[in-house]
Amino acid sequence: MSKSSKTNNVTAKMYDTLVRPVITEKSMISSEAGKVTFLVPLSASKDDVKAAVEAIFNVKVNKVNTIRQFGKEKRFKGYVGQRSDFKKAVVTLAEGQNIDVTTGI
Repeated sequence: MSKSSKTNNVTAKMYDTLVRPVITEKSMISSEAGKVTFLVPLSASKDDVKAAVEAIFNVKVNKVNTIRQFGKEKRFKGYVGQRSDFKKAVVTLAEGQNIDVTTGI
């Protein structure tokens, strides 16, 4: 395996670790304090998220907090359904670092 293809596999895995940024009113307020929220796979660890954010956005990460949200049971046209479980990661950036999630990668 050549060095370039190995680097591409690592990058692809890192892009898979960060599914999408969470853009809500609460996450935009916390972004002013240097915190950015991402939706991540249920299997992602804090170390995986930290490595992915540092590699993709070229920033220094101080801390990663994860939140696992279980899906709610909801009714859809009289039938009982289940929303999917998901996991969020709140990434605290170092002083002076920032990520603008509204512009994309």
